[in-house]
Parts: sequence; structure tokens; C-alpha cells
Amino acid sequence: MITGGNRQIRVGLVGGGPGAGIAETHRIAMRLDNRYVIVAGVFSRDPEKSRVAGQQLNIPEDRLYADYVAMAEQEAERKNSKIDAVVIVTQTASHYAIARKFLEAGIHVICDKPLCLKLTEARELKALVEKRDLIFCLTHNYSGYAMVRHAARMVRNGDVGEVKVVQAEHASGWAIQLLEKEGNPQAAWRTDPDTLGDASVLYDLGTHAHQLSRFVTGLEVTQVAAEMNQIVEGRAIKDNANLLLRFSNGARGSLWASMAAAGNEHGLCIRVFGDRGGLAWHHEDPHHLRYCPMEGPPQILAQGAKWLSPDARRWTRAGLGHPEGFFEAFANLYTEVADALLAKAERSGWVKSELGFPEITDGVRGVSFVESAMRSYANGGAWTQVEPT
Repeated sequence: MITGGNRQIRVGLVGGGPGAGIAETHRIAMRLDNRYVIVAGVFSRDPEKSRVAGQQLNIPEDRLYADYVAMAEQEAERKNSKIDAVVIVTQTASHYAIARKFLEAGIHVICDKPLCLKLTEARELKALVEKRDLIFCLTHNYSGYAMVRHAARMVRNGDVGEVKVVQAEHASGWAIQLLEKEGNPQAAWRTDPDTLGDASVLYDLGTHAHQLSRFVTGLEVTQVAAEMNQIVEGRAIKDNANLLLRFSNGARGSLWASMAAAGNEHGLCIRVFGDRGGLAWHHEDPHHLRYCPMEGPPQILAQGAKWLSPDARRWTRAGLGHPEGFFEAFANLYTEVADALLAKAERSGWVKSELGFPEITDGVRGVSFVESAMRSYANGGAWTQVEPT
């Protein structure tokens, strides 16, 4: 593994208090390569919960803030010890306001996906990132898997020929029951009609499948035709979406996003078919990639093999036969961002790599995709142009 740099990245967290779900995964990812130290934060809107979380993370009292506004303003005024970046692990509806405040303060941002809920807001954040020359990582963690990186390299090397069909799914069965009526806090905000509405399943799950499709193929989704429905009776929003896609090279595809696919586990996968072969990757078996060349036998490529691309070898820790998974993929993104932040700080000319971590443009494209899909659904599933970023 690349270690890079000679000091830890100082970060502050917004969100991530008791019961915050994905926040602990972010913290584990930061620790895995020992590249980060959490020095500040506001962990909950409840002061007591925030204080307890801060104590558990050994945050000094003077850097445990009442709210994100105070944190951004006071951290920006610090000289030698201010945070290098903020990590935002709050509910989606709050991402825009928090990210904007820290960008305005000149602080780099690492944000859980999706970026925000409106394309106008996404474009505003992108303009701020570019104006202030800041790094913005959106943690679409699945593009951190070594074999996803290898799949993307194979497509770019022409191993499947010209891409003709792309099929992506993120169809989970986690909400096949009405968990929102059983006191489950994660289900409550994800199914709140006043927060995310019918777009929830696309923002929460569909954006992962969309980003994975773009990352692996290098293509953009240019048009979408969307159909949505409700699987679980009594739910206040649609919990299932089936989309047809048209890509920038003329390829066709489909995307299925569901929170109520009974019996499915995590349900994320992608299949890419070209005129010379095909690839298939499944999140539940992430260290294997199926490759079917047109003029040869099917192959199962395994993470850790010495003949894989440098893109895959760079992000492999344990070696052949030792499966790596969810935490490692997150950590790969965090380590990649750490390298970028240090390069920025040392003015050593950092340039984002071709298969690098997802950034602000990926976030804008995700929001644009969801808005276009919702317009299509509102118009009876008509083909709808995806607005460019």
C-alpha cells in the first residue's frame, strides 16, 4: 500500500453521533492506513449526544462545537492546527448547507453521498470548489474496490471492445418491512415524503449504481426513461425504480434501484457487454471479476493476482486468497484523498488520476441524473435528457 506524506490529515466531523449508521464506517476507514486524526467536530444537534460522542473520540473541549457554522468559522481562523478537511456524515438534506459553509471558509470537504437534493445547489457547490481550488471527495465507496478499478481499466484498455450494453443494480431488501413505523431512525428519514420523497430510492441507492456505471465504463448517461412503484403497502413513498438508459457512445442500459427487493442482500452489481466481451462484478463477491472474452473461455479474475493492472494492485492489502471488503474500499478512497490533500498542502502539483476518487463533478452528475429520472417518471416514463454539468 502507498503510505505517502509525512503527517496525519487533521479532520473534523459533522454528524456521526450515537446511532448515526455509516459514520463508524468512515472512522474505521480513516484509521485503516493511519492517515487521519479526528481533532474537532459537532456530532449531533443534541448537545449532550454531541458531547458524549466527542468524549468517546477524545476531542478537546475547545474543539467540540455547538454547530457546524461555529466549527467552520473558528477552524478557519486557526493557524497551524486547523483541520485540513471536514467529513460530513449527516442526513442528505443537510449536505448542501454544511458543505457550502466549509467551502466558503476555505476548507476541503469529504462528504457522504449523495451530494445534495437540488441541481442548482450542486452546481453552486461545484462553482465554490473551483473558485477556491479545493478538494471535494464524495464517498461513493464502491469505486474504491480493487476489482472495480481493474474492471474500469479493462474497459479503457479495450478488453470488451466498444461498450454496447450496461446493466446496473442496487436492489436491496433492507426495507421490505415498514421499519419506519417501528422506530428505525434510518428508515424514518429515508422514507419521509417531506424530506426525500419518491426520489429517495434513487438518491440513496440509484446514485451508487449510476456512479458505478459511469466509473467502470467511462461513459455518461445522456437520457433516461423511468418507472417507479411501491412494493410495501402503507409506505409513504415509492420504494422501487426501474430505469432505461442511453449512454454517450450510443450504448443502451438499465438500472434497477430498490429498497424492498425481498430476499436480496446488498444487491449491488454491474454487467458491461461490449462487441468483444463482457464483464460482471457483484458487491457480495467483491474480490472476483468475471470476464468473458468473445474468443476465449470465461475467466474469474481474483484480487491479489500479480498480473492484474496497477490500478487494482495499488489498492490491495492482504494479497491473493485473502478477501477484502467494505471497510477497505472506503479506506482506499480516504487514503487517496489523503495523498491529494498533502500534495495540495505541499504545493507539489496534485492532479486527479483517471480512475481516482469520486469528486464534486460526480456529485453534480448524480443529482442531475436523479432529477432527470424524476421528470421522466412524472411524464409517464418518457425519454428525458440528463442535463450536463
